Order: sequence, then C-alpha cells, then structure tokens
Amino acid sequence: MAWMTRLAEAEAAIHNVPVEQIHLHEVGAVDSIVDIVGAVCALEYLAADRVECAPLNVGGGTVKCAHGMFPVPAPATLRLLTGVPTFTAGPRVELLTPTGALVLTSASQAFGPQPPMRVTAVGYGAGDRDFADRPNVLRVLVGDTDAAQADTITVVECEIDDMTGQVFGDVMDRLFEAGAVDVYFAPVHMKKNRPGTLVTVLVQAEHREAIVDLLFAETTTLGVRYHEVRRECLDREHRLVATPHGEVRMKLGHRRGHLVNAVPEFDDCRRLSRERGVPVKDVQAAAVRAWLDRSSATH
Repeated sequence: MAWMTRLAEAEAAIHNVPVEQIHLHEVGAVDSIVDIVGAVCALEYLAADRVECAPLNVGGGTVKCAHGMFPVPAPATLRLLTGVPTFTAGPRVELLTPTGALVLTSASQAFGPQPPMRVTAVGYGAGDRDFADRPNVLRVLVGDTDAAQADTITVVECEIDDMTGQVFGDVMDRLFEAGAVDVYFAPVHMKKNRPGTLVTVLVQAEHREAIVDLLFAETTTLGVRYHEVRRECLDREHRLVATPHGEVRMKLGHRRGHLVNAVPEFDDCRRLSRERGVPVKDVQAAAVRAWLDRSSATH
C-alpha cells in the first residue's frame, strides 16, 4: 500500500491535483500490478535485512504515454527518482519504467557499487526486447555481509572565505536539523591568498537535496560539490552501568560479533558531573571501571 501511495503522490504532484483525483493509467494495468505484487512477495520470501541497488540506467529517446509522447524518463519515473543516482547509456529506448522505478526506489536503502558480500545466490529476469550490444536482463545477488555493514553515504562540500564564525555555528545546527549525519569545518587556504573554511557534510542520499538547498540559502557559497563514498560502521548498542555518581550509558561497538570498543557516553558524564559537582574525567573513569568490573564478572 505504501508503494502505491508513493506512486499516487508522484502522479498528483505532476498533475498538480489532490491524490484522491489521480487515475493511474499504465501503472494501473494488470501487468504492472503483478510486477509490484511479485516484487513484494520476493522481498518477503528473501527476508533480506538490507537492499542496495546500482545507479539506474534510464535509457533515452521518447516514450508514448497516455498523455502523449514524453522524453525518457517518463514524468512519473523521473519524480520517483528524486535523489537517486541515474545515468543514460545504450539504446535510445525507455529502460526504466515507472513500475521499475517504484519498486527499486521503494525497496532500496542505498544506491552505488556492489557492497562487500559473500554471494549465496544469483537470479536473472529477462525483458522482451533484444539489444545488439547488451543483454536485457535484471540481475539480483543474494548474500551475506560482515557484521560491520558497508553502505554508501554522500559527501557534500564547499569552501567559504567571506562568512563570520557566528553564522558558521548556526549553519552547523541547521544542517543537523536538515538530516546531516555529520558536519565538520576545516581551515583551508583559498585563491587571492584568503584563509577560508571547508564545509563538509555527510548525509544520506535522500537528504542531499535539502542539504544543498540549505547551504545555498544560509551561507555565502556560490557552488557545492558532492560525491558518494563507501563506509563501514561498527554495530552499535548502549548498555547502562552503575557508578557512585549515577548511571552512565556505555557506547559499545561490535565487529563480526566481537566487542572492539566501549566508551562512556559523554553527555551522561557531563550531566552527572554538573549534578554531583565532580570533574567529568572522574565520572568517565568511574564508568570505565564499572564496565570492566561488569565484564570480568561475566567471564
């Protein structure tokens, strides 16, 4: 239901009418409904923890829709692809339909190169058209990744040499509010011998456009650049430990099922420091001792 709602919302935005007035043409046909239901059943059967997809080849040329001829990708397809990496290659035909765009963008958590994985199964689905220079197939890889999950994140950057430090502080707060995973500033030396600041924002692909809009609106930059990178993160969890000053959360990091990092949550330590009138470093040390005592008691 959520997938069809996304499609209806995309069509409503294109036609500038309420969702309730939308009538689905091509995507409302039986074959499209079968494709969507089949995809949902396949995902349910595979029970994958995560789905990732390569950048999408949309094709080229024009396509005939219910409202006439349109450039590829079709309007509904293009709307569904907002924030998703796409490209055009190969034959000048429609290579990605609205149904395909709906399934891929709804099911996938990231788009980019194949992540590190141990492949356990491979599936192929062939289309009706035959192309001279490439197979018309969709390939699905099923496999296992390490506990430290590799994923894709977008890096957005710009340099600024004509803005005050007060504004930089406010911009950082706004970037986090807009969905940034991390933000940092670094000093750089720019043209005309001016000292400047490199603004770097880490963000998931679906929030990139909002971050770029905010940088243009709230800073003096005239341009930004962005690219996708692969990253690996430890599996993280919190555990409470009791100290003489109060309870502190320990941030635990696991890799391949093994604990490799345990650090007191600084916000907890700072709060207890102020409440109890003791140095932060003493609260941190007490939390580490409590964790070590707890760990040794369980072994």
